[in-house]
Amino acid sequence: MGQRILRREDDRFLRGTGQYVENLELAGALHATFVRSPYAHARIDGIDASAASALAGVEVFTAADSDLGSFQPPPIPGLDQRMGRPYLADGAVRFVGDIVAVVLSETRAAGVDAAELVAVDYDPLPVVVDPLAALEGDVLLYPEAGTNVCTSHPAERDEALFDGCDVVVSGRLVSQRLAACPLESRACAAVVGEDGRLTLWLSTQTPHQDRDALTMILGLEPGSVRVVAPDVGGGFGAKLLGVEEILVSWLARRTGRPVRWTESRSENMIGMAHGRASHLEFTLGGSRDGDVQAYRLRVVQEAGAYPRIGAILPGFTALMASGVYAIPTIEADTVSVVTNTTPTGPFRGAGRPEATQAIERAMDLFAAEIGSDPAEVRRRNLFASDAFPVTTASGAGYDSGDYERALDLALETAGYAALREEQARRRASGDPRALGIGVSVYVEITNGLVEPELGDVEITTDGEAVLRTGSFSHGQGHETTFAMIVADRLGLPVESVRVIKGDTDEVAQGVGTYGSKSTQIGGVAARVAADVVVERARVLAAEHLEASADDVVLDTDRGGFHVVGSPTPVLTWKELATAVEADGRLAELRAAEIFKADAPTFPFGAHVAVVEVDTETGEVELRRLVAVDDAGNLVNPVIAEGQVHGGVATGVAQALFEEFVYDDEGNPLTATFLGYAFPSAAELPSWDVVEMETPTPLNALGAKGIGESGTIGSTPAVQSAVVDALSPFGVRHVEMPANGERVWRALRDARASG
Repeated sequence: MGQRILRREDDRFLRGTGQYVENLELAGALHATFVRSPYAHARIDGIDASAASALAGVEVFTAADSDLGSFQPPPIPGLDQRMGRPYLADGAVRFVGDIVAVVLSETRAAGVDAAELVAVDYDPLPVVVDPLAALEGDVLLYPEAGTNVCTSHPAERDEALFDGCDVVVSGRLVSQRLAACPLESRACAAVVGEDGRLTLWLSTQTPHQDRDALTMILGLEPGSVRVVAPDVGGGFGAKLLGVEEILVSWLARRTGRPVRWTESRSENMIGMAHGRASHLEFTLGGSRDGDVQAYRLRVVQEAGAYPRIGAILPGFTALMASGVYAIPTIEADTVSVVTNTTPTGPFRGAGRPEATQAIERAMDLFAAEIGSDPAEVRRRNLFASDAFPVTTASGAGYDSGDYERALDLALETAGYAALREEQARRRASGDPRALGIGVSVYVEITNGLVEPELGDVEITTDGEAVLRTGSFSHGQGHETTFAMIVADRLGLPVESVRVIKGDTDEVAQGVGTYGSKSTQIGGVAARVAADVVVERARVLAAEHLEASADDVVLDTDRGGFHVVGSPTPVLTWKELATAVEADGRLAELRAAEIFKADAPTFPFGAHVAVVEVDTETGEVELRRLVAVDDAGNLVNPVIAEGQVHGGVATGVAQALFEEFVYDDEGNPLTATFLGYAFPSAAELPSWDVVEMETPTPLNALGAKGIGESGTIGSTPAVQSAVVDALSPFGVRHVEMPANGERVWRALRDARASG
């Protein structure tokens, strides 16, 4: 494999013929409009919906009208179950955007007007938006819990951890709160059929999980819910089932009419789960020669107002604390707290970027302290290529890797030595545009939960193949990659393989897509199913070729079967399917297989960033970024490069541009693209993407995940480059996003103190 094939699905996307939930025509559908709290924390003393309900065709629902139960408990057993989210706020609101009521109307415009007429009597309560302040517990979101801590995993502190270290450096960084910003905001539509069966169209990443969750939440019988996920315009981890989709489904059953909802961009910015929002404290110790000996990491994670998956992501951060470095002793502890902000959840990287940001920042400080080149300090401490498989001191079992080769490729491609020479010349000349060079070497975990996935391959009577996959694409290119995998095993053209996904009636089961696991489980399941079909076909072909099945082979170049040593006649897939259909045995040319790996995989890579900083204005320009991202064997390098390009853009955006900001009263200050610095292609250079393939032994494809790698490696490289540019002025750290204002202030403060 490894063929460079353009994505088949792109034609409809580029021509504007993709089919999204919003394109769905639903006759007689009611429109849902959510009444959201303008307060970050307040008691609800009363709701008067009479003015809204008096409008023609309008109905208003509050918590008093719901029979869904008092709240949706946190989905993870380790979280404080008293901190569940009400489907409709009852008694109190805990963040700006909390849902107080829902309006149903005949038109979308009427719903917006009616929502404005719902009068809610709020009694403001004290607000806490800083997670460090939330730890103190002076303001409690859940007084009955007596704490804002929703989960905690303390480490047994070793006071002698850094004894024997010649050099010990410490620091803090904030992996700031980010909004996922998918180009398609969330949308759903629900219909109850005459048989009482609920069909829900969702913009989601996990159709089958959503079906099962809705069946349970609504108290329905198995098989009574169908979820259809059409084209999805981006998810990035954040498009998981929320209270909005649950309420739309409930309202369709309550009213007996179709109900739909598509959120606005400003609603998306405050309603969809945010990412990152992590405070990291680190200490690193080692020898003057550059050997790292001990590392301590503490993570304080914002869960937002209602703890969900975001609250447990620090578990991945702690697991990946060692990064690519053979650190003998590591101590990591995590704590997650609730705050009066939008709940947090997975976002491209989901706990792993934070680990890399912390260890790479620590390595920079360590290198500076001992007066060594940061690339060479990294090289000195990397796990050796012959060490794999290896288990780190933080408990991660790395499958395969060649970290030094990745670093060498990145440095060579960037022209690292020449860049350092240019930097020295410019510093000596007093050039006001400072050159900064940042290096990051990283490893991440993919398929971290080690989940199973379905591949179901069927041969049709026209000699083509259908793959039904439980994996789901929201931009990853499954229709091309998975078709390539099946076509390769069956000896068919890629165009002859049709991929079906996202419909729970068409596909028996599935996990969906998140955590960069699609190809390594969904793709492998497709391959396994295709191989089973080939073996069954050999037996059937043998009967028609009057030979032993052991003597029949599939000629993948010609797409047919023949007897070993006799290249003719060739029985094509079409001829075989037609023959077995006549015998009533066509079903034997179909196989459904589940693949589950024994362990996660660990992609890795190295990035080099080059920036120029105007030391008079603070302006930062990313001049170049070299990305070496190793995801094992690549099925299609074109798609892998696309994933790297998108991932790097997300990582650079965190380093230089994006941050979701609240004021002290919990009011969101960046709830539209006017305030949230979402970069476009105009703000970003082209990346230098360098291919490298180190197969994993954990699956037949040798494939690891690629969807989040670029995000993880690029952010610390760019942040490091900015700090490197400013280091002659005495600047040791710049928080992200390292934008013009932050750089200008860092320079001002350094000059004032120096």
